[in-house]
Amino acid sequence: MDAQGRYSATDAETIKAQASQTAAEVKDRVADLGRRAENKLDQGRLRAADTVDTTAATLRDKADRFASATSQTVHNVTDKLQSAADYIRDNDARAMMEDVADFVRRYPAQSLAAAAVVGFLAGRALHNADWR
Repeated sequence: MDAQGRYSATDAETIKAQASQTAAEVKDRVADLGRRAENKLDQGRLRAADTVDTTAATLRDKADRFASATSQTVHNVTDKLQSAADYIRDNDARAMMEDVADFVRRYPAQSLAAAAVVGFLAGRALHNADWR
């Protein structure tokens, strides 16, 4: 700057160069911050995707176990029902009564407990029924 407050051509060029350099530094910093933010977002996105994937795999495994356990239980129940149907189909009332009497003779305590439970449930059912 000269005595009258004017800038010379070299001063203007220096200021222009400094401004340009500062602008380039700011641009680089902004770009660097943008890259960092993008990397953080990518890391978070990948972590979130991994978490969702792991959760899905865990749920799938549990569902498979649940489904197979349920399937196995259903198969067991249907097998027992089929056996009961076959027994009823193959035996008349007299044969079934003889089988019940034989069971009671072999397992008296369990039979008494079963009779008490059946009696209790029948009593509750009759008590709750509207017999009026």
